[in-house]
Amino acid sequence: MKFNSITPEFAEALAAIVGREHVLLPTAADDMQRYTHDETEDLRFEPEVVLKPANAAEISLIMKFCHVNLIPVTPRGAGTGLSGGALAVHKGIVLSTERLNKILDIDERNLQATVEPGVITQVFQEAVIACGLYYPPDPSSRGSCFLGGNLSQSSGGPRAVKYGVTKDYVLNMEVVLPTGEVTWTGANVLKNATGYNLTQLMVGSEGTLGIITKIVFRLIPYPTQNLVLLVPFRKEEEACEAVSKIFRAGLVPSALEFMEREAIDWADRYLGLAIERPADERAHLLIELDGNDMDLLYKDAERLYEVLETFDVGDILVADNEKQKNELWQLRRNVAHAVKSNSIYKEEDTVVPRAELPALLKGVKEIGTRYNFKSVCYGHAGDGNLHVNIVKGDMTDDDWNNKLPEGIKEIFRLCVSLGGTISGEHGIGLVQRPYITIALNDVQLRLMRGIKALFDPHDILNPGKIF
Repeated sequence: MKFNSITPEFAEALAAIVGREHVLLPTAADDMQRYTHDETEDLRFEPEVVLKPANAAEISLIMKFCHVNLIPVTPRGAGTGLSGGALAVHKGIVLSTERLNKILDIDERNLQATVEPGVITQVFQEAVIACGLYYPPDPSSRGSCFLGGNLSQSSGGPRAVKYGVTKDYVLNMEVVLPTGEVTWTGANVLKNATGYNLTQLMVGSEGTLGIITKIVFRLIPYPTQNLVLLVPFRKEEEACEAVSKIFRAGLVPSALEFMEREAIDWADRYLGLAIERPADERAHLLIELDGNDMDLLYKDAERLYEVLETFDVGDILVADNEKQKNELWQLRRNVAHAVKSNSIYKEEDTVVPRAELPALLKGVKEIGTRYNFKSVCYGHAGDGNLHVNIVKGDMTDDDWNNKLPEGIKEIFRLCVSLGGTISGEHGIGLVQRPYITIALNDVQLRLMRGIKALFDPHDILNPGKIF
């Protein structure tokens, strides 16, 4: 499909929809810069115009106009994504949802909430906690990412191991289709066997099928007590092996995070915490148990100790106050920032069945040795979701640009051979698109492309992503 550029006449028509004060053109270069990139490596793509609509009605008019005039539209949340999904690779319009930022209703009787997509995840979590309720999905960027972006990627986070990912809390949503039509995808009920599940089809579609304008979430009661432990291992693979054994012992932590030694050291330096650790500690598990009865949590902790004693572990740190708990979580949440501040890097979002984590970690290191790259690994071990940060270090530009992609292909082939796939929570977007045929076969791709064509016959919505 050949797209049209934004002419002065088109720009005037679009400004009439959202108001001139909610339009950015390239002449406002400084203001537009933050819409040219997300958190994916160092990629930058400049749109022709940025629009900031206020509601579904304005978005509907924009999409009708673009559908008729063949103008590409890239939906954007907070720009915290790691797959290039919010980048305007075909120029056109970046449509920001930042003004759709209201919590519309918290229904305490039905344990539901209705929100707009531009609400910051942590803001929403804190609002429902004030009502004694809980929205568990919490990506590392929860203090800045938008709920709409979380839905587009079906984001997870540390507590997905016990509570599930974003898709598990979405009951219904209002979306604007690429043609400008506005529809709800489901119903505000816990069970729904009425037709195809359009809600779950939209979740994880990475902004390629529609623009989310309202979301209805289910909530659960807030767990009031927790224990947080940092467990050091003298062998990285044993830390991975312990993950499956913890679950086989009948324990379900609310979080179970893996950090190899370099990950925790880099985060420590980045935050300036200067925590001393014995030189023989090669990996750590950050484990959280939660509930409403501290006596029961201590009993679970005793059972957890029994499992951990079967491995070569160091002194286990049990956080005994909120400050210490927050410091431990800070370490985990800042690993990616620490790596990014030290070197050019690529982050791969691998996922395998949790019992295959030791084989995945070992394989990643062996591939790194063959292709001469260093990796810093960490992630949501309880889900089998390992983030592999590949650090450029002293690699030549030629090796980085031409040799490394072959190494990444090997990592992804390893994931698939272990029963996994190439993204657990970051999505495919732009940067993983070249590798999608490793994970999906021709039949799957044909069906997905057919769905895309049905929703978006002119391919104007987030073109150039996934496929």
